[in-house]
Amino acid sequence: MNFGVVLQTNPPAARVIELARQAEAYGFTHAWTFDSHLLWEEPFVIYSRILDCTHKLIVGPMVTNPATRDWTVIASLFATLNEMYGNRTICGIGRGDSSVRTINGRPVKLADLRACIEVIRALGNGEAVEYRGSTVRFPWSPDSRLDIWVAAYGPNALKLAGEVGDGFILQLADPDIAAWSIASVREAAAAAGRDPDAITMCVAAPAYVTDGSEEQRAHALDQCRWFGGMVGNHVADIVNRYGGEGSAVPRSLTDYIAGRQGYDYNEHGRAGNTHTEFVPDEIVERFCLIGPPQVHVARLKELASIGVGHFGLYLQHDAQDATLSAYGERVIPRVAEPLPARE
Repeated sequence: MNFGVVLQTNPPAARVIELARQAEAYGFTHAWTFDSHLLWEEPFVIYSRILDCTHKLIVGPMVTNPATRDWTVIASLFATLNEMYGNRTICGIGRGDSSVRTINGRPVKLADLRACIEVIRALGNGEAVEYRGSTVRFPWSPDSRLDIWVAAYGPNALKLAGEVGDGFILQLADPDIAAWSIASVREAAAAAGRDPDAITMCVAAPAYVTDGSEEQRAHALDQCRWFGGMVGNHVADIVNRYGGEGSAVPRSLTDYIAGRQGYDYNEHGRAGNTHTEFVPDEIVERFCLIGPPQVHVARLKELASIGVGHFGLYLQHDAQDATLSAYGERVIPRVAEPLPARE
């Protein structure tokens, strides 16, 4: 299993760059960022500095979308960084959430997401593609290489991830939901004639390492409760589309949003926000990783056993440095250890 850190591009940008540098030193292979141009600073500008200050770290958005940037511009940004730093970028992409809703837009249709992925993949890999009636390519970037990972929750989006994604991003760390989601992606990949094993399965969620005390546990739950609210936005769309009772979507994913009253994007992705009180402690613990290092190791090994090959650690809480060091020194090395043989 590889590890990435998921950062918000809050000012000062120097802090974001430093966290990415620390992450590489602790054994993380990727640095991801949110991509929402009204809420945070422009990530692609910051990627260039992260790449300049690190050695092998791979950078990219978790996630960008087809609605707020021209597709050829997205591809050009990746190809340029690859030319400068040697193919060290990755593209996480979805239908769009905060970046489009804050400008009164809506997530794009899956057909548009599929078309966008085709354009970005071709251009980002030095190939020609049809775009708005013209055949286009980057003559200056024949050696660029770019993987595209698709973020998804609902059945049709999971099917798309299996059909076209180099990777799949699930933004929660519940093993049961992850198992259902990964199985759906693998089934779609096989039906499309692709090798399911060639798709990297990524789980992304906040992690907060505690000393095992009840006081720290309660504090960590409050620091990570925002995540249940963020996931609830996507879940609400799924419930509206597929329904609740009798739906193919696991009830463990959909039932908890019954008490949801709305969402304030001005507090999107922030610890201590005021609109996620509906998220119970049980959901926070299921969707996130909270507890002493051994709890994190056990959950990560469970996720690895169902096919997860990458864990994206959301770092939006008050223990950023401590979490990175705990993972680098006490979690990542132990996850890499083989499981004990069964008697």
